[in-house]
Amino acid sequence: MKTLANHLILFDAECPMCRLYTNAFIGANMLDEDGRAAYQTLQAEACPMVDRQRAVNEIALVNKTTGEVTYGVHSLFKVIGNALPVLKPLFNFRPFAFLMIKVYSFISYNRRVIIPTAGDGFALQPTFKLHYRVAYLIFTWAITSLILTYYAPLLGGIMPVGGLYREALICGGQIFFQGMVISFADPKKRWEYLGNMMTISFAGGLLLLPVVMISGLTGNHPVMYASYFMLVAGLMFLEHIRRSKLLAIGWLPTISWAFYRALILIVILYLETINHAV
Repeated sequence: MKTLANHLILFDAECPMCRLYTNAFIGANMLDEDGRAAYQTLQAEACPMVDRQRAVNEIALVNKTTGEVTYGVHSLFKVIGNALPVLKPLFNFRPFAFLMIKVYSFISYNRRVIIPTAGDGFALQPTFKLHYRVAYLIFTWAITSLILTYYAPLLGGIMPVGGLYREALICGGQIFFQGMVISFADPKKRWEYLGNMMTISFAGGLLLLPVVMISGLTGNHPVMYASYFMLVAGLMFLEHIRRSKLLAIGWLPTISWAFYRALILIVILYLETINHAV
């Protein structure tokens, strides 16, 4: 692969994803050995043409010879396109570029709730954009609900089987329920908490997905599937505690999170009992 020489990519040292792919650029010789630096440790005079806040939001690529700076997905296009010229026509295709800009922004503006950090170690932090956070909540809500819809039939005989509407209502209901709780406990962290909470739900759904995919081979074993579901729920509970500590929001959101799930279970079983009685 051809190296993009005399360029410096500025990454977020607090973001594991950013560290991973910029390190991969160095490892694949797509950039010089000294072709990346954390913006948190970069002196202002080293790259005077860099918009510091924009570099926090969108990864910056600096041409060390001319001082030219590119941001976001265009930085990635420049590095990858130089190493793999065959991709340049795709990167120059406007509909594709537009889509990738939106995907990049969707991830970048939500990266702190996808993988939280231990604290605000740098004065400049990613800008909060409500529409990207709402889009993230809707995306994780939809995918998690869909996975649960396919997992629920595996629990037949132990739990009443519902459809997509039920799982969507339960998952969406928790967003509103926990939204009210966090608005009472710490309203300034409402959107940060909801993003973290839905990352936990999304991760739980992804852990269930492999079982859904192989269930045709493993057969009908509701107890086994229920045991695995409880294991995933336990891991989600522990992760909720961990993230709540990072957010410094106390125990109330975790207690209400567990209460909501227990309440929903009781309601489902109660309604099933009524249906059988009728």
